[in-house]
Amino acid sequence: HVATVTLNRPDQLNSFNEQMATELIAAWRRVREDDDIFVAVVRANGERAFCTGIDVSKGAWWHHLPIFNQEDPGAHLGPKANLVWKPVIAALHGMVAGGAMYFVNECEFAICSESATFFDPHVNSGRVSALEPMGMLSLGVPYGEVMRWALLGSEERLTAQTAQRIGLVTEIVPDDQLRTRAAELAGEIAA
Repeated sequence: HVATVTLNRPDQLNSFNEQMATELIAAWRRVREDDDIFVAVVRANGERAFCTGIDVSKGAWWHHLPIFNQEDPGAHLGPKANLVWKPVIAALHGMVAGGAMYFVNECEFAICSESATFFDPHVNSGRVSALEPMGMLSLGVPYGEVMRWALLGSEERLTAQTAQRIGLVTEIVPDDQLRTRAAELAGEIAA
């Protein structure tokens, strides 16, 4: 009764492109509509990153739309944006950057590995980080911590311990136990 949604672009640090975004919509639809699925875990392949946001090397795939019809490309990545009201756990490791927060903000809770680091690269390229910080605030992450994350760019990295202290994650596990622990928690919920 546990679904596992795995980001699988490790060579691109699991950054999302149009194909990944489309595939995630289909995956969340399956989680939502399959009555045999009670809970889901979102995780990522590779050792370096859970997700580093949008794949900037591919460029924007939405610029063909009129400016007033353009949407944030990450707005449809997470479970709640896809009307998944079943419990979803995020299992985070490595770099958790920028648009990765679309997943974190829409899960019931997140756990992470000891080596996880959290940062927001938007400001490094002169972009505004908006929806990600708003989601963090809705989780109850203190305003000052959110603003440090959003305004200091890649130079300011939250450690796993800081992420737990501020309420971004609920548990830290050894790197080699992340997937097992996420599956255990999901199994307990499904039971």
